[in-house]
Amino acid sequence: MSSKTQSVESIAVVGGGYMGGGIAQAFALAGLHCAVADIDEETSKRTVARLIEEGRLYEGNGLFPVGAAEILADRLSPATSIEEAVAQVDFVAEAVPERLDLKLSIIERISAAATPTTIIGSNTSAIPIGTLAQASVHPSRFIGVHWMNPSYFVPSVEIIPAATTGDDTVLAVEELLQRIGKVPTRVTDSTGFVANRLQFALFKEAVSIVEEGLATPEEIDEVVSNSFGFRLAIFGPFAISDIAGLDVYENSFHSMEKAFGERMSTPTLLRTKVEEGQLGLKTGAGFLNIDPAAAGDIARYRDRAYFELNALKKRLGPAPL
Repeated sequence: MSSKTQSVESIAVVGGGYMGGGIAQAFALAGLHCAVADIDEETSKRTVARLIEEGRLYEGNGLFPVGAAEILADRLSPATSIEEAVAQVDFVAEAVPERLDLKLSIIERISAAATPTTIIGSNTSAIPIGTLAQASVHPSRFIGVHWMNPSYFVPSVEIIPAATTGDDTVLAVEELLQRIGKVPTRVTDSTGFVANRLQFALFKEAVSIVEEGLATPEEIDEVVSNSFGFRLAIFGPFAISDIAGLDVYENSFHSMEKAFGERMSTPTLLRTKVEEGQLGLKTGAGFLNIDPAAAGDIARYRDRAYFELNALKKRLGPAPL
């Protein structure tokens, strides 16, 4: 951490639902004291009690560390109001429901009550951060911090600076999330950001397949979770494409474009790379520019990872859907 990066030691979470509660648990179990503010004082008390009891249950199931319930009881405190919760903390996680009017009003209240140095991070899933920053008194201290559901267990957190967000704010939030064991990834401020644009694109195509009568929702889920979705637990889409070969991908797109038209047209960037001989791992140049000398190590890592994933799936058994 550089000397200019603010150290975050005190936290407030505004909104104690499933997402906000998990965020509060993540901070508390990582050693940070966290005030929790919900609709009113009584709701905040019930929220904290629920989080402690949930911690006891998860601890008993081996999902939380030993002593989790006691840690949560010690480090989570219900606030009498939003204003009390945020008055003297270094970082506020706003996690109220995904309604623009509600988020703007809550961010306005947080910003008015917090100190000028308090960082406010909105856990929006899709609303542009620049839009929400307009409700902040100090927009340089406002940033998007998009946790994934369930927030305690999923590593990724998207960090979304607005045009007005200060560099020191970005660095402080990245350091905070790394400290509690998350994987913060800085992405551009755009509706849906990265995770939800990709997730909703997949969902839209899945619904189209159902509408066309080609497969049932159950069949699609089975295929996805046991094919490319299985691989995505280890490699992202660009690593998978580079390993497979971008020329292979281009040929597949030709077939799908012929069948489905513009909806499945070959991406221009993919076509350009193939034309330039950037075919992925086998040429040492592609989307990720992986050294061909690493092919053996990658294959061994892939095989070990897929073996372990298969074993995990078998051990867990089918989901109780």
